[in-house]
Order: sequence, then C-alpha cells, then structure tokens
Amino acid sequence: MADIVISEFMDEAAIRELLPGRDVLYDAKLVDRPADLAAALADARALVVRNRTQVRGALLQAAPKLRVVGRLGVGLDNIDVEACKARGIAVCPATGANDVAVAEWAITAMLVLLRGAWSATPQVIAGAWPRMGTIGREASGKTLGLVGLGGIARETATRAAALGLRICAADPLLPADHPAWKLAERVTLDDLVQRSDVISLHVPLTDGTRGLFDAKRIAAMRRGSILLNAARGGVVDEPALADALRSGHLGGAALDVFAQEPLDAAQGALFAAVPNLLLTPHIAGVTDESNVRVSRVTLEAVLRHLKD
Repeated sequence: MADIVISEFMDEAAIRELLPGRDVLYDAKLVDRPADLAAALADARALVVRNRTQVRGALLQAAPKLRVVGRLGVGLDNIDVEACKARGIAVCPATGANDVAVAEWAITAMLVLLRGAWSATPQVIAGAWPRMGTIGREASGKTLGLVGLGGIARETATRAAALGLRICAADPLLPADHPAWKLAERVTLDDLVQRSDVISLHVPLTDGTRGLFDAKRIAAMRRGSILLNAARGGVVDEPALADALRSGHLGGAALDVFAQEPLDAAQGALFAAVPNLLLTPHIAGVTDESNVRVSRVTLEAVLRHLKD
C-alpha cells in the first residue's frame, strides 16, 4: 500500500524529482472514486489534495496512519482542520505559491469587463462592425476595493496601482500598523462597497464570510460596478448576483469559484444568458508556472513532516 497518496492533479515532474524511491500513489482522478481513495489510505502517512477532496469524517477514519495533509493551494474549507489537529495530523497549505496567478486573473478579469470589447467577437466574425456598442471603460482613475488584504490581495494591489487605480481595502483582522496598508487605504466594508468601481474578494469561507455579498450588499454596490470572486464559493449569493447583472445594476462580474463545484447543469442554468459575466472553473490560481511552485512547496512540506 502507498505511503503517500495524491488524489488530484499536480506537477508530475515534482513527484519524480522530490519523491524518488518512495511508495507513492498518484491518481489525478482518485478524488472521483471515494471507495478507492478510502482503501488507498489504509497505510498512508501522507495525503496530498487540491480543493475537491473532502478530508473529513469517513475519509479521515479510513486513514489511521495519516500524519500530514498537503494542500495544493491555500483554502482549507475542504479539510476538517480541527479533526486533523485532534489527531496530530499536520495540514500544510501552499501559502504564497499561487498568489501571482490569482492576482493576474483578477486584473485580467477586471480589464476585460471594464473594456467590454470581448463581446464583439462573434459580430465582427459575422461581418458587423459594432464600434459604438462595444466602447468600454478605462481602469485608470477607477477605485478598486479589496475585501481582505492578504498575500493575493497585495499582489493584486501592486498590479492595479501600476494601472493607475486608486486602491482601498477592508480587512478587520489586519492590524492598523501592518506595512500592507501602504498599498491601500484602510476603510470599512460598507465604505468600500459604496465607493468602489471594482470589488475583488480575497477572504476564506467561514461562518463570518458565508453570504457576505448577499442581495442587500450587492444592491449597495455602485451602479455599473464590477464584482470579482476568485476566493471561495459561498461568499457571494449567486442568484442575487445573476439578478443584479440582468437588471443592469452591476456592470459585470467574474467568478472562478462557486457554492457547488463542479457546477452541474442545474446550477449552471442559473447563469445562462446573464450579461457581462465571466466564469472560469476554479483555475485562477493554476497556471503552468504556479502548478510547479505549488506542487514543489506542498511536497517539500509533506517530506519535512514525514521526517519528524
């Protein structure tokens, strides 16, 4: 039986280079076969996951020898951290390894939605020339509001500042004297919502952030403003967001994360024909480069704990 089980995709070169000679089971689709995954964990001391493997309950019970869980990313809402702590199982997220990738996703989504010209492609192909209908807005001079000012938000702020945006942020957990506040004006969440042209979410999913952007808060956003979420599904009320886009209250939105992942046809139907909406399948933090960084950081952390 394997000593290290990897249940979702990662950089295979990192496995070859960092785990030579070790008893490793790498199966990127193992997450989709719960019974096989549970059986594979019978003797495993390490489990490496992304965001889909639910490390809790029965899965933890199936892994009596487990010593460390490596997370190929930073969010921990798919891992019962308290249960792991009670059993002495270390949980190791790849903190910082995908910050640049997510920040670039946020900036790209913002620019695409502000400019709006992407929607002209099928019309241009068809021989139309919809110039007046696809004139959009510039980022320069706009206000970007960051909900949370952790590592990813700071990378986003740095790039936004280079484009000439004003930046404010709301993060009650970050001390007022933290050097990160040099990147953004410190404001309350309500103030941020009222003054921002673009809002980008950078918070984990907790009891305090679930439904943070509900119908009421979305309605409080400036008319024509844009909402970006590459943080966690569940932070945004998806039906309320779709309604705000249909009504024209919001000028655009981009979602990389969803309350249910992956979306099935029923959930996906909520977004059908919604204007000015970009959807990506939880890949904001995954680029060719970040996959290498995340994979190496995670495996290195796993190996440190197996040596203890």
